Amino acid sequence: MFYTQISRNKRNTVLLVGLFIIIVLAIGAAVTYVRTGNYISGIIIAAVIAGIYTIIMIASSTNVVMRMNHAREVTSSKDQAFLWHTVEGLSIAARIPMPKIFIIEDSSPNAFATGISPKSGAVAVTTGLMNRLSREEIEGVLAHEIAHVRNYDIRLSTIAVALVSAIAILSDLGMRFFIFSGGRNNNNKHPLVMVIAIVLILLAPVVAVVMQLAISRNREYLADASAVELTRNPDALARALENITNVERPVEEASSSTASLYFADPLKKKAAQLFSTHPNPEERIRRLRAM
Repeated sequence: MFYTQISRNKRNTVLLVGLFIIIVLAIGAAVTYVRTGNYISGIIIAAVIAGIYTIIMIASSTNVVMRMNHAREVTSSKDQAFLWHTVEGLSIAARIPMPKIFIIEDSSPNAFATGISPKSGAVAVTTGLMNRLSREEIEGVLAHEIAHVRNYDIRLSTIAVALVSAIAILSDLGMRFFIFSGGRNNNNKHPLVMVIAIVLILLAPVVAVVMQLAISRNREYLADASAVELTRNPDALARALENITNVERPVEEASSSTASLYFADPLKKKAAQLFSTHPNPEERIRRLRAM
C-alpha cells in the first residue's frame, strides 16, 4: 500500500512542478505581450528571474532556519541519547548521512526537517514532542522528517517559494506596464490575447500560491508513506499525528515563513484546505491506518 502511495505522490509532484514552470513562463510571456505585443522575450526574462531567485533561495543556510526557530544543536549522544540513536538508526535505514539534530524549547509537540540535500540535512524537535509522545510515536515522527530529507522535499519547497516570488515580481511588473502604457502601441496586439494576458497577470500569483501549498501537502503524504517504509509501523505515526493535532497550544517559536516545514501545522490555524500548508490530519490518519 505505501509503495503505491509513494509512486502516486511522486507522479503528482512532477505534474505540479511542471504546471508551475509553465505558469512562470506564461506570465513572463503575458507581461511582455502587454508591453510590446511580443512574448518571446518575456519567456526568457521569466526563466532568468526564476533561476536567479531559485539559486538565492537554495544558497540560504540551514542555520538561518534553525536560528529563526531558536533551536539549539545536539552535538553528542550524551545529550538526548534516545533522540540521537533514533535519528542515527533511521538515517542508516534511509541510506543518508546522519542529519544534524536540534532541540526547540517549546511544550507544544512538533518537529521539522530542513536542508537542501541529505548532506546538509537537519532535524529539529520540540521538547514537547520528547515529553508527550511514546518512543514508538517519536520514532514515527522522526522517520517522517528523515523521509523529507531523503526525498529532497526541502529543496523542492525552496524552489516552489522561489517560483512564487518570481511570479509575484512578474505580475507586479505586468500591471505597471498595463497601467502606465495608457493604451499605446496596441496596433500589433490582438484584443482577445490582450485580455487573456491581463487575466493571467492578475490571477497567476493566487494560482501560484495554491499550487505551492498543493506541492507542500502532497509531500507530506509522501513523507508519511516513506516513514512507514522505514519503520513498518503506520499505527505509531497515526497515533503521533492524533496526539500532536489534539494539542491546541501552538509552537511559540514557529512563524508563518517556516510553518510549512513542520510535521503538523505549528500555528494551529484552521485555514481552508485549499490554502492550508498541511493536509487534513484526519485524511493523513485515515491513509496511515489503511496501510
